[in-house]
Amino acid sequence: MKNFIIFASFALLFISCKSSPENDKNSNILGGTLIVSHKTDNTIHLISRATGETLKVLNTGVEPHEVEVSDDGRFAVVCNYGNREIAGNTLSVFDIEKASLLKTIDLGEHTRPHGMQWIKGSQKMLVTAESTNNLLLVDVEKGIIERTMNTDQPVSHMVAANVDYSKAFVPSIRTGNVTVIDLSTDSIIAQVYSGEGAEGAAVSPNGDELWVTNRAENTISVFNTKTLALISKIDCGDFPIRIKFSPNGSRVLVSNAQSAEVAIIDASQKEVLAKVKLTVPLPTETEEDRFFANEFKNSSIPIGLVVPDNQWAYVANTNADLVSEININTFEITRHFKTGKQPDGTGFSPLVPKIAE
Repeated sequence: MKNFIIFASFALLFISCKSSPENDKNSNILGGTLIVSHKTDNTIHLISRATGETLKVLNTGVEPHEVEVSDDGRFAVVCNYGNREIAGNTLSVFDIEKASLLKTIDLGEHTRPHGMQWIKGSQKMLVTAESTNNLLLVDVEKGIIERTMNTDQPVSHMVAANVDYSKAFVPSIRTGNVTVIDLSTDSIIAQVYSGEGAEGAAVSPNGDELWVTNRAENTISVFNTKTLALISKIDCGDFPIRIKFSPNGSRVLVSNAQSAEVAIIDASQKEVLAKVKLTVPLPTETEEDRFFANEFKNSSIPIGLVVPDNQWAYVANTNADLVSEININTFEITRHFKTGKQPDGTGFSPLVPKIAE
């Protein structure tokens, strides 16, 4: 199918702030809370998906990056990566309904935490630590590191696990390899080459495939999770950085940071259906504290991505201080939500904070 390029109107910037038929329609059918981290502000915003309004702003550690939400939606965990001067080594754990910080988990020597995946049915999660090239198993309830697994690869940035949590897949931005770890023995099964700048990773809901974004060569590699054979390599937009499946597994979404697009891919056909262009107002001057601001001057720099259901996706525009809502079936941008400065990690909970008026 011929690729579409969908352009968002500047007027959409104000939809979340003004009443409109489309906004009223979404308010009636959409529930839950978006959790968005901000690198500059050192905060998370709890945003109502129904109205687009920020319900609560909570402090994190230094320069939070990714957001991971427990499978029951009760807790959100933010990794405090740190900045150039301070190497972060903590996780902030938030209670969504109480809209409050529950605890801070100290990771000790394991600085630069980044990729995270919650293990469903438990109070544990996988966390990458870039500085020590380790994958950590963290008991969130107890606030401790339970196990460490070395990846033997520098800049082990993100992590994805297969559906039965027997394997973890950790891409290395520097080498382009994906470290495959046996989670029952904590040992490395294989190092599989994905591509230059391998970063984002996601396993299909049926567990059959691993998809990896290769940001330096603008491709996506698709592997069989059992044999680790390369199934397909897909051309994508410029600098593909994050990747998510729709819950039913029919769509794959990729945020392309340099070309300011979200690619929507047919998972079975391995075909790009659309590239949704994020044409939103940008800062008039380049700010040095914004990630990739000098390299990608004309981009909103979409990074953080979450797909709560089979119709809607949300992407954080790091260079525009907005979260955009995308209909993944019609390939249209429907709303923009205002955020703090440099939104990045984006998560979703079906729960709503119980905030006293």
